[in-house]
Amino acid sequence: MSGTSAALQPPADAVKPVRHPDAPVPGELLGAHYEHCFGCGDGQPHGLHLQARAGEGVSVTADFTVKAAHQGAPGLAHGGILATALDETLGSLNWLLRVIAVTGRLETDFVRPVPVDTVLHLDAEVTAVHGRKIYSRATGRIGGPDGPVAVRAEALFIEVKVDHFIENGRPAEIQAAMADPDQVRRARAFEVNP
Repeated sequence: MSGTSAALQPPADAVKPVRHPDAPVPGELLGAHYEHCFGCGDGQPHGLHLQARAGEGVSVTADFTVKAAHQGAPGLAHGGILATALDETLGSLNWLLRVIAVTGRLETDFVRPVPVDTVLHLDAEVTAVHGRKIYSRATGRIGGPDGPVAVRAEALFIEVKVDHFIENGRPAEIQAAMADPDQVRRARAFEVNP
């Protein structure tokens, strides 16, 4: 990315990310972390319905089909929707580290327009970890992994405890998520949203 801010540059003593031993295996579909998430949940009729797959190391891939409901200009994806797709893909990386983290900073470069009905292929990886800070980057390509680059992002995620969500979220949704008998779904509900 050109002109990345200093806040997204890992310090010299940052460490290489380490995939958690219990992380999903490469190729495994990660699934929605929360049914009502605009990025990945099935409970959002106009959501992105993004599906991420675990990659090698601490990386994921995802495909997102731009629908008419995602337009900004006539026939083109809204830039905010593209940023959301990048953010969702980057947030999925935290499941491979098995930490709860929220977006602290996201810088996006829009390289070319993305037409409606385009499949945007997203690749993301964690580049470094420093304490609670997780540095990552993603690229979105039109039509597949070898297509032209349309969008790029670099991000800083901050590891948090589940209390972050309990103290700041709307009580009805927090209580419903906490009551889920499925331990994995309960943990994943609090995975990526700020």
